[in-house]
Amino acid sequence: MVKRARSARPLGFISITFFALCVACGQAPDEGSSTTPTLIGDVAFSTPSQTFKDQIQVEMTTAIEGAEIRYTLDGQLPTASSALYTGEPVTLTETTQVRAQAFVGGAASGSVSTGLYIARTIDATSDIPILVVDGYGQGQPTEDDVYFDAAVMIWEPVDGVASIASLPTLAMRAGYHVRGQSSRNFPQTPYRLELWDNNDEDLDYEVLGMPADSDWALIPTYYDRTLIRNPFTYTLGQDMGLEAPRVEFAEVYLNYDARSIGEADYQGIYWVSETIKNNKARTDLAQLEESDRELPAISGGYIFKFDQAAAEEPQLTCTGSEPLPSFGGFGGGGRPDEGGTCWIDLEVVDPDPLNDEQETWLTQYIQQFHDSLHQTPIGDYATYIDLPSFIDYLIISELTLNVDAYVRSSYYFKDRDQKLKAGPLWDYNFALGGVGAQSATPESGGDTGWRFSGQRNVNNWYQKLTGDPKFMAQVRARYTELRGTLLSEAAIEERMSSLSAPLSQAVVRDFAKWPVSDVIESSEGFLGGPTAPTWEGQLQVMRDFIRTRLAWMDANLP
Repeated sequence: MVKRARSARPLGFISITFFALCVACGQAPDEGSSTTPTLIGDVAFSTPSQTFKDQIQVEMTTAIEGAEIRYTLDGQLPTASSALYTGEPVTLTETTQVRAQAFVGGAASGSVSTGLYIARTIDATSDIPILVVDGYGQGQPTEDDVYFDAAVMIWEPVDGVASIASLPTLAMRAGYHVRGQSSRNFPQTPYRLELWDNNDEDLDYEVLGMPADSDWALIPTYYDRTLIRNPFTYTLGQDMGLEAPRVEFAEVYLNYDARSIGEADYQGIYWVSETIKNNKARTDLAQLEESDRELPAISGGYIFKFDQAAAEEPQLTCTGSEPLPSFGGFGGGGRPDEGGTCWIDLEVVDPDPLNDEQETWLTQYIQQFHDSLHQTPIGDYATYIDLPSFIDYLIISELTLNVDAYVRSSYYFKDRDQKLKAGPLWDYNFALGGVGAQSATPESGGDTGWRFSGQRNVNNWYQKLTGDPKFMAQVRARYTELRGTLLSEAAIEERMSSLSAPLSQAVVRDFAKWPVSDVIESSEGFLGGPTAPTWEGQLQVMRDFIRTRLAWMDANLP
């Protein structure tokens, strides 16, 4: 992966580092005992990485014969001219990254060790995981292409309690930057985390029980006052057979200032989420190499998305009739009967970059599927797409009435020698009767009640598919099957209860930070949303929406 630009390490501040190590012992595991990556090399620290109040002391030792230890406290790698460790404990009074290296005869010997110590003024506890991000006084990130160095520690509950006064489950080096489109302006800000090793290269590591990877997202629950809409939709999609990211809850503290972590840094409950990418742990597709320029290798794997008015390069251009009308805002722009039939805003996510042959091949494949939908009578579209995934994606989109259904964060993927599939699912905080979502049943003004025939459009795909009686017969059959299983009222209630139950204590702090009245007011009438002031009331709004929506779909699905 090519690193994007990172912020410079500011003079006078200690660079924040995310690192992974044996936090229970403060030194590297025995050789061969584990494949878990570690930032503890050939210098051992007497005090494992942790938070502290007032001050903390760290001693260093090495087993390398005849070696002296050089160390730094500013985040830089040690050199032969760095401070010499004399055997006396190093006393720390502020958040500090200790980096140490053994030297023999003035030459570096063995591998670097990194320890991280975060100053705090609080003794925060929770019955769900706690995640701390400390940005070492560099301020709040505002760009999505500049990584700030940052220190992250995670505490998982032990005997039901996570405490930042205890040793962290994980302590990590990383970079972080703001992410999202409109969501980057939320008072509770979303971020992307990239875990780094001692050389600032990607470090794959398990986070909160999720499979190891270097890339993670902190997604705010700010506009979802149930706090469960994304996990609800993702787990439902996974159980249906769709691709969707894993997510875990955590109470998050973010410190942008050059001071100790304190109560003011509490940011509420976030979804700690996998990102969408092609690897063994996530969307597991064949890996395209630059040299893959002919069949069968060139046929996959690819991930792309439609991102209306927000797609970035590389974009694939449709050939044929005039493009669809441009985006006109929430609920506006581009009915399928207002102009062309060519897709717009298609962004390739993986691989990036593509070579010319891969771009041409993928464009032609999508174009063949697209053209089959626009034939009269409709062509053999099933040659190109995996029908079960397209059908399940429609059912998810119509059940949730996601504001951006089909047009933004609308992902598709194609593996080698396989058909095009819908997914992975992404971004359902504006759905299921929440902020910005539609009513569960049709309203006045020509609303048909179906998102696939709504005001916004990027490709006509679902308008054309739903116009085919054979496709809709399969949708009806699948929906009927699901109503007796995953979409039964009992199954819906069980999913909501299992997701919400662990939050009953943490939600008190989250709602104190982000009360419903403030959230609704901050939308300035642009999004609106349910005004129930309590968490229980917000959950009931979601329950009522799902029940009403399913009853309407029962009666109106063609």
